[in-house]
Amino acid sequence: MDSFSPEFFARHACDVAVDLIGVGFFVDGVGGTIVEAEAYLRDDPASHSYRGETSSNMAMFLRSGISYVYRSYGLHWCFNVVCDPGSAVLVRALEPTNGISAMQSRRGNVPIKYLCAGPGNLTKALGITRAHNFLPIGHPPFRLDARVGKVEVVSGPRIGLSKAIDKPFRFGLAHSPFVSRRF
Repeated sequence: MDSFSPEFFARHACDVAVDLIGVGFFVDGVGGTIVEAEAYLRDDPASHSYRGETSSNMAMFLRSGISYVYRSYGLHWCFNVVCDPGSAVLVRALEPTNGISAMQSRRGNVPIKYLCAGPGNLTKALGITRAHNFLPIGHPPFRLDARVGKVEVVSGPRIGLSKAIDKPFRFGLAHSPFVSRRF
């Protein structure tokens, strides 16, 4: 699937997460290839939507194909794409390709391998903040580029959770050195 219309995202979050691996993701032209993503479902105890809609998770209940940006532990922003109502995909890591100097100025002189490894590092490198919440993914400042060629996707348990830790809802590009943690 290479059309990034709202219909692309209006599916099961695991399917969307798999289909986002290998896709180019850019914010104002800065970004790279998505190499790691995690799926969160409405009936998933680890999901922000599990207990229902609130003012802070409202984006997850609006429409498919918009961004859901939240602050994690009061420290860093996390970027998600809304899928089926109450579900989303957290973009965890990119292989940086465009705007590397901008990313390094935002993150410091970090080796390229670590610039976008982990959801907080990724948002800092791309300049994503709460101001990006609710924005449609298919429109500026965002850009998605279709995969080039085939990709091998691996899966495993999500990272940093205390609930539903057994779910293999973390997906990544096989053998990528840019993932936040090996599979």
